[in-house]
Amino acid sequence: MTPARFWHTVTLMVVAGALVLQTALVVSGASVLDETAAPALGTRLFQMVCYFTIQSNLLVVVAAVGLVADARRDGPVWRVLRADAVLGITLTGLVHFVLLRPLLDLTGWSAVADTGLHLVSPALVVIGWLLFGPRPRLDVHTVWWSLAWPVAWLVVTLGLGEVRGWYPYPFLDVGLHGYPQVLLTCAGVTALFLALVGVVRVAERFLPAAPRDTSASHDAPATQSV
Repeated sequence: MTPARFWHTVTLMVVAGALVLQTALVVSGASVLDETAAPALGTRLFQMVCYFTIQSNLLVVVAAVGLVADARRDGPVWRVLRADAVLGITLTGLVHFVLLRPLLDLTGWSAVADTGLHLVSPALVVIGWLLFGPRPRLDVHTVWWSLAWPVAWLVVTLGLGEVRGWYPYPFLDVGLHGYPQVLLTCAGVTALFLALVGVVRVAERFLPAAPRDTSASHDAPATQSV
């Protein structure tokens, strides 16, 4: 196993474990953020999937599976998926640390799952990308398509909030803050996402192509796939 595949395997195991733990906590009725009463199981599972955190970690798992199979994986659809995994989980870590962590007072397994999904996962992905890539991958076409998921998530989240009166994050609660404040916050988070895109684009121009494993198989051209 090459160093790159080893790192992606560790990432896959840690992030998948954190997701399984969080799912078990949700099934058992553990509260999320400021909820004081656990809704029905189906509602809890639906709400869990609505979190940007869960979706970005799921993307990390899918990307890690692909990179374990081929650390130099490439292809137009793959580039978008990998970009959303890296950018999405980085955004998750930053927003959680600044806006959400001060609101939480978690203990036990809830604290373990929270740390795994919001801090350990972003760290593993960012360090893995810096060390092993694969890069360059973030071309202009990929950038534009990578925006589809976060924009769709925001539109659907606000729409469901209007219908169900529930928002996955306090800073998106229109009933509490009103649309002007919520949209201003969303604009700030969007600007942060675009700034991360810019950072990655610049970094790919100066960082060496990766992975740089010395196995003979890496002398061959990168695999093209979806």
